[in-house]
Amino acid sequence: MTKSPDDDGTAGPGLPPARGRWTDLDRPPLNAAGLRRGLVREGGLWRRVDVVQRTGSTNSDLVARAEAGTAGEGSVLVAEEQTAARGRLDRRWTAPARSGLFFSVLLRPVEVPVARWGWLPLLTGVAVATGLSRAAGVDTALKWPNDLLVTVGGEERKAAGILAERAGDDGVVIGVGVNVSLRADELPVPTAGSLALAGAVSTDRDPLLRGVLRSLEDWYGRWRAAGGDPAASGLQETYAAGCATLGRTVRAELPGDRVLRGEAVAVDGDGRLVLATEEGVQEPVGAGDIVHVRPVAP
Repeated sequence: MTKSPDDDGTAGPGLPPARGRWTDLDRPPLNAAGLRRGLVREGGLWRRVDVVQRTGSTNSDLVARAEAGTAGEGSVLVAEEQTAARGRLDRRWTAPARSGLFFSVLLRPVEVPVARWGWLPLLTGVAVATGLSRAAGVDTALKWPNDLLVTVGGEERKAAGILAERAGDDGVVIGVGVNVSLRADELPVPTAGSLALAGAVSTDRDPLLRGVLRSLEDWYGRWRAAGGDPAASGLQETYAAGCATLGRTVRAELPGDRVLRGEAVAVDGDGRLVLATEEGVQEPVGAGDIVHVRPVAP
C-alpha cells in the first residue's frame, strides 16, 4: 500500500484508523518461523529460509552470500519489499510492500552439465505455475522464457517473472517475483496483473510460498536425477503443455537490434524457442524479448 506524504498512520476526530504502511490488514506479514517449520526438513532441498523486511534485491543479496561462502544450496531469501528489483534485460520492477512474493533461491546442480542449466528458469516457471494453480486456484500460463500469465478481464496479463543469475562457478540464484494482492490502481503498467485480479481463491502468501517452493523442490529433484535431461525428467513436455507462446505468432527482439517474426512451434532440447519464419525456415531463439502479436481485428 502506498503511503501518502502526510500519512502517519493516525486518523482525525471521528474517522476510522488510517491504514499506514504496516497496518494493511489485507497484507499481513509472512510467518518466518512457520515457513521454516513447513519447508526445512532432514533430507530436503531447503536448508535455510530467511525473511527480511526490506532490501534492494534478493537476487543481488543471495549472489553476494553465495560468492562469500555464507550461503549453501537450498538457501531461500524472501523480502517483504524490494527497492531495486530487476527483471530480464535489467528492467526495474517495483511493488508495494507485502503485496507479493519476492524471493530468491540458491541451487548448485553440480551433477548436471552446465549446458543444461539454461533449463532452470523454465523449470522454475513450471514449478511456480504448478504451485500457484494448486494453492491459489487460479489458471496460469507460461510465456517463454520467464513470465507467468494470468487472465484478467479476458486479457492475458503478466503476474510473475523469473530471473536466473550465476553465482560463482557452481551456483545459480533464481529470483521470483509474483504479484499476489495488487489492486488495479497499483499496477505498474497496463499489461500487469495479479492473482487477486485473476480471481484467486486465496491470497494468503504463506501457503502460496510453501506451495511454490515445494513444487520447485519436486521439479528440481526430477530434473537433477535425470542429469538435467529435459525429456527424461518430463520437464520439456510439461513446459510445452503449459506454454501460451507456442502456436502463437510472435515477434522476437534479439540482441544486436535484430527482429524476427514467426510462429512459435516448439521448445527444443536446449530450452530455446523455435520459430517458423515467413521465409519457411525454423530458427531457434535462445535469448531475446518475445512479444505475443495480437491478431488484427477484421
